[in-house]
This record gives sequence, C-alpha cells and structure tokens, in this order.
Amino acid sequence: MDSLTRENPPAIVPPELPARRHVWKFWGTLLWGVFAFAALFAGQVLVLVYEVLRSGDMADIAGTIRAAAASGLTISLSVIMGLPTVVAAIWFAIRFTDTSFADYLALRGTSWKNLLIGIVGLVGVIAIWEVLSRLSGRESEPGFMVDVLKSARADGALLLLIVAFCVAAPVSEEFFARGFLYRGWSESRLGPLGAIVLSSLVWTGLHLQYDWFFFGEVFTLGLWFGYLRYRSGSTWLTIVLHGLNNLGAVVQTIWLAGHG
Repeated sequence: MDSLTRENPPAIVPPELPARRHVWKFWGTLLWGVFAFAALFAGQVLVLVYEVLRSGDMADIAGTIRAAAASGLTISLSVIMGLPTVVAAIWFAIRFTDTSFADYLALRGTSWKNLLIGIVGLVGVIAIWEVLSRLSGRESEPGFMVDVLKSARADGALLLLIVAFCVAAPVSEEFFARGFLYRGWSESRLGPLGAIVLSSLVWTGLHLQYDWFFFGEVFTLGLWFGYLRYRSGSTWLTIVLHGLNNLGAVVQTIWLAGHG
C-alpha cells in the first residue's frame, strides 16, 4: 500500500511508442521512391513552367514548351532544380526511420583501390559499347546532346550545362538510385543482387531522351555502379564515377560539335 501514499505515488509508465524502422523495405522503398521521383520531376518541370509564364505567349503553350525543352540553358537549369527537390523528398522519407540521412544513403568515403577499380571498370564498359556502336554504324553520341551543347554555348551557359550534367545530375540520380532505392531493396528479400538490377532498371528509365541502344549502355553502367555501391559501401564513389562518365560525354560532345 506504500505506493498509494502521497510520499510514494504510483509510477507512471509512459505508453510504448511504435518502434521506428531501420530502413524502408521493398514496398516502402518503392512508394517513397515514386514520391522522390515525383519531386525530381516537379523540380525540373518548374523551370519549364517559369519559361512559359515568362514568355507570356499563352496562345502557343506547346510551342513555347518545345522551344524551352530544346534550350541548353533551360535544360541546365531544369537538371539543377531537380537536385534540391529530390534531396528534400528523400530526406523526408528517411526522417521516418531511425537511421541518419548520411548513413542511410551511405555517404561515406572509400579507398583509392575502389576508386581505381571503379575507373578501370567504367572505361571498360564505355569501350565495349563504343565498339558495339561502331560495329552497328551508330553515332558515338546522341544527336540531341550536340544540339543542346550548341544551344548552351550560344546562350553563354556552357559552364552551367557542365555543372548540371557533371555535378547536379550525378548527385540527384545517385542519391535516388544507388543511395535510397538500393539501400531499402538490398535489405528486403531481393538482396543486394536484386537491388542492383532493379535500381539499375529504374535509373535507366530516367533517361527517356535516349533510344534503346543507349538504354543498354545506361543499364550496364547502372549494374557496374550498383556493384561498386555493394563492394565499397559508398555512394560517394558512384557519384564521382557518374560525374566522370558525364564529363567524358560532355567533352566528347564538345569535340563532335566542333567538327559538325
């Protein structure tokens, strides 16, 4: 009866809070991934909406959108604007877990050995697809890239385009694919191998501007980046390699544009 006296009040046991999950598994990752993709898309579309409103030509909205979508400056701004929106969406999803943002996305360094292996493998994948491209008589670079670069140069936005393609795009896409999607799916029944394949397919789907041949190259690169994410446990590694790949493509496009 001592617990009922004023000197010894009964202990108040707080209700148990629901346990917070360590990571989102398959379905959680899929649904939050759709949300993150929508945020990425919204950030990019906002630039087109701004261009339409700025033009003031409401009679030919479709024509204004087509012109903006072909502008190197607009494309660069669109890619850059997708970065903060997708990061915010992923951050929001991770807030519902007990894992920090950096740990969830494996934002940690890696060894020089892994970087060297990554570069050698990247060069090998690109070389194989370059040989296949030449054997099939295809262009070494999608034609639209040359047009985009010429447009950006005419607008004085070449540096902005390089930042967009070599920094903003790799960070946003790797946070999404090898960071968020891979993390959740690799800890589901899919396991690391299934996560590598599925995240690579999703990442390939983000590159709708390419044809089926370049889809194959992008998917193969995704598999290589996914393996490196598994091997190193570092998304920064795949971001760096992704940036180097895009930088090589931009340099190649500049060369083609200069000889076109």
